Amino acid sequence: MKDRGFWSGRRVMVTGGGGFLGQPVVRRLEAGGATGIFVPRSSDYDLRTRDGIARALADGRPDLIIHLAAVVGGIGANRDNPGRFFYENAIMGIELMEQSRTAGVDKFVQIGTVCSYPKFTPVPFHEDDLWNGYPEETNAPYGLAKKMLLVQGQAYRQQYGFNVIHLIPVNLYGPGDNFNPASSHVIPALIKKCVDARASGTAEIEVWGTGSASREFLYVDDAADGIVLAAERYDGVDPVNLGVGQEITIGELVRVIARLTGFQGELRWDTSKPDGQPRRALDTTRARERFGFVATTSFEQGLRQTIDWYDANRSGRS
Repeated sequence: MKDRGFWSGRRVMVTGGGGFLGQPVVRRLEAGGATGIFVPRSSDYDLRTRDGIARALADGRPDLIIHLAAVVGGIGANRDNPGRFFYENAIMGIELMEQSRTAGVDKFVQIGTVCSYPKFTPVPFHEDDLWNGYPEETNAPYGLAKKMLLVQGQAYRQQYGFNVIHLIPVNLYGPGDNFNPASSHVIPALIKKCVDARASGTAEIEVWGTGSASREFLYVDDAADGIVLAAERYDGVDPVNLGVGQEITIGELVRVIARLTGFQGELRWDTSKPDGQPRRALDTTRARERFGFVATTSFEQGLRQTIDWYDANRSGRS
């Protein structure tokens, strides 16, 4: 375990630091003693452009970068925006890593995606299986864009000695998540449907797919803990999963959320919509062994906190 003074005097740039995952990461950094935290806001720095990145690096002068910024969404958003999701995620990461290297940044923490795994991967997903097939089609462009940043980081380590680490969090959820039905992931989408239906007295909700697909979910504060621990303690070439090592079917997930929200109506499955990847659960051994990360928030506890947040903030939402 590294000294708690690791962050003292260290300048840290957190891209996406104002977002859903970024805010708890910044809070964890502050709790660890970091004072030189720079968050480049998208309104001031367009990290999809060379100039925007150059200005962010010049203004932030970081020793360490945690790259969280991404263009993301659920199955529907991925299906509707494959070109945008590929280009914007790839160009942002590639150019940021290159300019960070030439600017003399000491360490670069790249956040990848579970969507990079092949569509049919033995469960639980182990990091060594990343290259054993093509990703699930609906999110392949996004997953491959992020996967290219793993290749870039390993190549830069080999040629330039640049310390890049690559973390692969599973699906995240928690307070402050994106509840916009056009782009949200499955948990916030289901919470919104159930809470809104309960409040309006609607007798049924529509759910995508068959319910047979499985997913693993990591509470956002636990993900932040894992990212900050890795930034402190891990300097290896190998990608590392961040998760809890447990899966739940979408059908069971809907029933749990309905129970916790108090929705007692009918669940109507639209089987014309895609299930996405058939199963998704991670082997979390490497994170535990390499930098001591173990998630601590139970799934039901995390769901209750997410539901409570949405309940308290839903006024005025569509």
